[in-house]
Amino acid sequence: VVKSGDVIAEIETDKATMEVEAVDEGVVEDVLVPEGTEGVKVNTPIARLTGEGEAAAPAAKPSPEPTKVAAPAVAPAAAPVPSPVASAPVPAVHSDGGRIFASPLARRIAQQKGLDLSALKGSGPHGRIIKADVESATPGAARPAPAAIGGGATMAPVAPRQVLNLAQMGIPDGSYDLIPLDGMRKTVARRLTESFRDVPHFPLTLDLEIDALLAGRVKINALLESQGVKVSVNDLVIKAAAIALKQVPEANASYTPEGIAMHHHADIAMAVALEGGLITPIIRAAETKGLAQIATEAKDLAARARARKLKPEEFQGGTFSISNLGMYGIKAFSSIINEPQGAILSVGAGEQRPVVKNGQLAVATVMTVTMTCDHRVVDGAVGARWLAAFKALIEDPITMIV
Repeated sequence: VVKSGDVIAEIETDKATMEVEAVDEGVVEDVLVPEGTEGVKVNTPIARLTGEGEAAAPAAKPSPEPTKVAAPAVAPAAAPVPSPVASAPVPAVHSDGGRIFASPLARRIAQQKGLDLSALKGSGPHGRIIKADVESATPGAARPAPAAIGGGATMAPVAPRQVLNLAQMGIPDGSYDLIPLDGMRKTVARRLTESFRDVPHFPLTLDLEIDALLAGRVKINALLESQGVKVSVNDLVIKAAAIALKQVPEANASYTPEGIAMHHHADIAMAVALEGGLITPIIRAAETKGLAQIATEAKDLAARARARKLKPEEFQGGTFSISNLGMYGIKAFSSIINEPQGAILSVGAGEQRPVVKNGQLAVATVMTVTMTCDHRVVDGAVGARWLAAFKALIEDPITMIV
């Protein structure tokens, strides 16, 4: 028996779990989609709700994303995908080197049908290839000719990458336990593979002295103690990154086929590790917020991210990412860009190191950061200027509020 507003099911997408509320009173007469079902199509009724003397009617429908139903409890999600072994390759670039823009569903259907996306013309916004384009296409039709190189030579077609199972690579069946991929792990794997393959990226690394930052954090937390708010080093890094993005706006940009998008606000995405994946909740317009507000939002977003209770708008988008592994003792590392953002900052652990000051050997707390840049929009000079602005803010934190 349910009443209006009761949560009757949870629908798990690749990144979040959303609650479905009953819109009326009644009795759940029939569960049409069993718990744990994968790949439930949009607008499919999942249960029937009846009131006293009323006929059964659909109680809820999945959200407009590929989903898995959990009713009434949540189970790991994964939208089924075809085996890559038997399918033909789906190129990610046109023959002229330009990137192909297609919806994830269109890519999946194209892979199943063995279609070459570079041969298709998209009918979606800005020429994006959509479901209708691949459903009406015929495999092998209208493939473009190989591009000419130099004195009339042609580029040989790239052979499809053969995906081998573990047995084919010398690891016998039965010697391991296989944990099925859930929707989040599949999405992370796909997006990061595409980013690492398609985005021309490069790293810039810099050492920062953070003794003044640590001392300032102690004073800030003493002032905020009565409010029950505690500011972390990562909160200070988010604030400094946002201000630096406003000081060097060329770094707060995204590459698009139509041009370079210069963002109005510094929407900072912070990487949060989850069981079986990664998600990047966003502090919107971080340059306009004080440290107490950033700390409060960051704590709330991280907690709901780990519970997979974020709304799509809370983790989709962003103009710049920060990944911090300092709490694990990692000294330095380089992250993969989170498209469509133009850069991501990797933050290492703060540790005491020998430094030279005024020709004398001294000891300082040093933190290494690496900025991975999309060279199409953030070139070396822009990245270097942003890091210089960020370094000044971190090493003299009073400038964050001036």
